[in-house]
Amino acid sequence: MSKKKKRIIIILAVLLILCLLSAWGFLMKSSTYKIHSRKLPKGLKIVFLSDLHNCFYGGTDQSQLKDWIEEEDPDILIFGGDVIDQWGGQKYAKRIMEWAAERYPTYYTPGNHEQYRKDSSDFYEWVKASGINFVFDSFEDIEIKGQKIRIYGIIDKNSGGYLDDLKGNLDDKYYNILIAHQPEQIDDYLDTGDVKFDLILSGHAHGGQWRIPKLLDQGLYAPDQGIFPKYTCGEYHYGDTVHIISKGLAKPARMIFIPRIFNRPEFSVIEIGE
Repeated sequence: MSKKKKRIIIILAVLLILCLLSAWGFLMKSSTYKIHSRKLPKGLKIVFLSDLHNCFYGGTDQSQLKDWIEEEDPDILIFGGDVIDQWGGQKYAKRIMEWAAERYPTYYTPGNHEQYRKDSSDFYEWVKASGINFVFDSFEDIEIKGQKIRIYGIIDKNSGGYLDDLKGNLDDKYYNILIAHQPEQIDDYLDTGDVKFDLILSGHAHGGQWRIPKLLDQGLYAPDQGIFPKYTCGEYHYGDTVHIISKGLAKPARMIFIPRIFNRPEFSVIEIGE
């Protein structure tokens, strides 16, 4: 066999391996986080969906997402930002959001991609009209099984100084949940004084894009963190505060320049009990 043919075979083999690794990123997996809080003796289950980027699962009707949500039967469903992309359509994201709002207490906080869009205001108005609780630089109260819960939402610490306003509304009588899209700003979210957020939910980092088990557990690259990021997925504890970062649901086609490798999209379930 000539050197030229060998070279072609090697290139094709490498391309095939890269395609197979990228295809892995289309297969959604479920991750369940079990945490504890004295404030929730009757328990609380949250389905947390982040960074959908207008992708769909199980067909354009979002049948796989619907089936998984129904199987979990959450007390609260939270969309944690970047449900749509900076460019392109909205219909697949709207389809699952509208469906969820008809069945569960549903909360949504935008991410950076929604903010980049020229039509973001129109999308936010649609969210509100659909019966979804829009928590953006604001908070909402809900009672589940007689337990008081306060849900706050912000994209990042630079959002018009609203983070400090939200901190001023922390109340230890509530289980305080902060939806904060960007995880790398955790030190700012924790800097609250005597009363802390009990749970912080983030996305944005896409699990670090390229992951190598046991070697690159936080991945190779994340937005706003760069190479070898520190906060891309998993569960972190800071005293009584728990920080959960979802790998998100964006498929490789939405991240064509840095596709997911060994990094499946994540359907996140959070079970909280005493």
